Amino acid sequence: MTTDSSPKEPSSQVTPSSSFVKLAMRNMLRKGGQSLWHFGLTTAGFIGFILLIAWLGRPTLPH
Repeated sequence: MTTDSSPKEPSSQVTPSSSFVKLAMRNMLRKGGQSLWHFGLTTAGFIGFILLIAWLGRPTLPH
C-alpha cells in the first residue's frame, strides 16, 4: 500500500521557465549585434585570461 502525501507539481510551473526562455530568445534576436559583440568580448577576455595564467605558470627549465 503506497500513500503519496506529496502534492503533485502543477504543470504551470513549467510555463514560466518556457516563457522566460522565449523572452530571452526574442530579446537576443532583437539585439543581435550587441549580443554578438558582448559574446566576442567575453570570449576574447576568457582566452586572454587563460593564456595569461598559462604564461605566468609556465615551468622554468634549468640550462
